[in-house]
Amino acid sequence: MASSSSSQWLTASLAFILTLLLLLRESQAQLSSTFYDSTCPNVSSIVLDQVQQAQKSDTRILASLTRLFFHDCFVNGCDGSILLDNSSTIVTEKDAAPNNNSARGFDVVDNIKAAVENSCSGIVSCADILALAAEVSVNLSGGPKWSVLLGRRDGTTANITAANNLPGPRDNLTTLQQKFNDVGLNDTDLVALSGGHTFGRAQCRTFINRLYNFSDNSTADPSLNSTYLATLQNNCPQGGNGSVLNNLDLTTPDTFDNNYFTNLQTNEGLLQSDQELYNTGASTASIVDQFAANQTVFFESFIASMINMGNISPLTGSAGEIRSDCKKVNGASEQYTIRMAVKDLSSAEA
Repeated sequence: MASSSSSQWLTASLAFILTLLLLLRESQAQLSSTFYDSTCPNVSSIVLDQVQQAQKSDTRILASLTRLFFHDCFVNGCDGSILLDNSSTIVTEKDAAPNNNSARGFDVVDNIKAAVENSCSGIVSCADILALAAEVSVNLSGGPKWSVLLGRRDGTTANITAANNLPGPRDNLTTLQQKFNDVGLNDTDLVALSGGHTFGRAQCRTFINRLYNFSDNSTADPSLNSTYLATLQNNCPQGGNGSVLNNLDLTTPDTFDNNYFTNLQTNEGLLQSDQELYNTGASTASIVDQFAANQTVFFESFIASMINMGNISPLTGSAGEIRSDCKKVNGASEQYTIRMAVKDLSSAEA
């Protein structure tokens, strides 16, 4: 009888401990808009100040910083991995095809990090800086403002293979839907986040296939508005400079609004991946129509989708680290020195 009671007590105790552990795990994984309220209360204003300073000399920077957050979260979750430079242990995501000579704003992130470290050292992650900078950038461009959920920690690895598989400018709708579904995002998220192309630029090389040799033939993409096609062919002649920049939104290129969606309705989406959302028979067309008709609805959906994207596999609790330099994992220089010393010693012994 006593043995049975002891066994029941042990079982109940184990169940209680497991419940506590699960609750602890959930609490650690919970991001919060008040995460830094007591440890770095000025972080949002610091990020705002630094982004505003950058904007004075670079009108493109607001779109570029928003894009960095997108490209970070779609690869191993929102862990700041896109910021890591090459090292003896890191193959940088910056060299992946979607990022190479394209992703930008890294110097601004470094400036933000330095300013934050001066105020509260070792507290705010680079991953959270990307999230805050994206929100500030959207708002400064005329878009919505929202409470950013915080508490992410920085990863210690990069994944160039996954970075090479980011949603791309030549992806069809099925491929886009699959890539979004793979990270837990749905069609509304796909359309809302694509609306981030309401500001910023794209290089000729990202859409030149639509102008001359679409689908491996000698004609242009039939979904392109003919007047818009002529404009783009003038900007991007065959055999020309593939790095020439073009406005993603031909009407209000530096303003965050819903004109991106009205452009799609008139077949004036710049990238194939843009126009795919509204091509004949597209399952996402009704969402485009909804956002084109009502900017408030778009803004509300964009906020929800940015939060959804920001929740992709964040490192929390004791996972990862808080990098002191966004470009490298903590202790990288010391680790390199030790490895070189060991290598030199091995060579001397040989």
